[in-house]
Amino acid sequence: MTLAFTPDRRAFLAGSAAALMVPATARAQEMRLRCRYDDQVVTYRLLDNPTVRDLLSMLPLDLEIRDFSTNEKIIHLPRRLDEGGFASFGNEAPGDLCYFLGWGNLALFHGAYTFRNDLIRLGHLEGEVTPLLHKGTYQVRIEVV
Repeated sequence: MTLAFTPDRRAFLAGSAAALMVPATARAQEMRLRCRYDDQVVTYRLLDNPTVRDLLSMLPLDLEIRDFSTNEKIIHLPRRLDEGGFASFGNEAPGDLCYFLGWGNLALFHGAYTFRNDLIRLGHLEGEVTPLLHKGTYQVRIEVV
C-alpha cells in the first residue's frame, strides 16, 4: 500500500512534528536548579547550554558549599563540566550562577563581580541573595526542581 502525501497530509505531519519539539523547548526555558544547605534554599532559573546540560546530568549531588572572597559561595564538583556553554557577557549581576573554568567549580555570586573570560554563566537566582549571605561551610544538596 502506498501513502499519498496530499498538501493537507503534509501540513498535518509538519504541524505534528513541530508540536513534538515544543515541549523540549519549553522545558529548556523552565529548567531550575535548587541548592539546600543548613536552613537555606536558593533556586536558579537555568540557561540552556551544553555546560548546564552536563551539570544537570550529574544531579542530584550532595557536596559542600563554602564562602569564597566577599562576593560568592563556591561548590566544588566531582568532575569538570563541558565548556561548550562559554560565551562572553557583560551584564554581571549578584544572583548569577556561574561555572569557573580555572578550578571547575560552581560560583554562586551574592555580590558584584567582573567577567574576565573565566566564567560560564549557568543561570540566575530566583528571589533575593539573602540566603547566600549565610556564612559558613555546609553540606549542600543540589537537585533539579
